[in-house]
Amino acid sequence: MKLNSLFATALLSVVASTALADSDISVMHPTAFETAPTAMAGGGFMQIMNMGDTDDMLIAAQADYPRVEIHTTEFTDGVAKMIHVDGVRVPAGGMVALEPGGYHVMFMGLRGKPFKIGDMIPVTLVFEHAGDVDIMLEVVARTITPDENAPMDHGEMDHSND
Repeated sequence: MKLNSLFATALLSVVASTALADSDISVMHPTAFETAPTAMAGGGFMQIMNMGDTDDMLIAAQADYPRVEIHTTEFTDGVAKMIHVDGVRVPAGGMVALEPGGYHVMFMGLRGKPFKIGDMIPVTLVFEHAGDVDIMLEVVARTITPDENAPMDHGEMDHSND
């Protein structure tokens, strides 16, 4: 009986410390838009809240795709270009939105496996201080676009630093 009590106490201590360590970062509304059957890439969007006293940085995203990167969108002469970034600052007590037309997680190499409405995509977000945060992106219908009149240029993405 004592062994069971010790085990339960140890387990609760580990669970409690893990929950407290992860509690500074909260991810809300993790979604991805459905993609066309021939799409080679798709984007992930969410809101990230940092409830801690220290700024944090989203430095990577990991998922079961050939390449997963954090990007931002820059508009030049009416053309949107996807630009790889090293990280996204999440201010202490603040929030950052990963959304169409701005920061987003880019999944590359879909290779005939499009995002379909209702799919759930497991993703691990990697933060400089908070560490790994596991989320599930829900694939939803595309209902908004950053600018319906702006063409998207994925051809000039520079991925030479892989």
